[in-house]
Amino acid sequence: MHLVQLFLPLRDNDGAAFPRTLFDAVRAELTEVFGGVTAFVRSPGLGAWEDDDGAVQRDEVVLLEVMAMHLDHGWWAHYRWQLEQRFDQDEVLVRAMQVERL
Repeated sequence: MHLVQLFLPLRDNDGAAFPRTLFDAVRAELTEVFGGVTAFVRSPGLGAWEDDDGAVQRDEVVLLEVMAMHLDHGWWAHYRWQLEQRFDQDEVLVRAMQVERL
């Protein structure tokens, strides 16, 4: 079994908050495909990274998680690309790890 985590930005590159409907759509899509999703929205994560020019960039992110029996890399690559388009991002972090259900 795999745990897939999606890190979605709360704000666009100009600092404006994304509409809630964007996040609702992602949750609905993941629930339809995987049968459920967990969204950590109360306390946004704070991200920081160094860009190509060496400047530190910061953002707030919402974490969504789904459990998947099989990991379809092609499906996830395409879905990540869709999220990058919707949220107007160079990259949306999506990561997976193998987990054991206890």
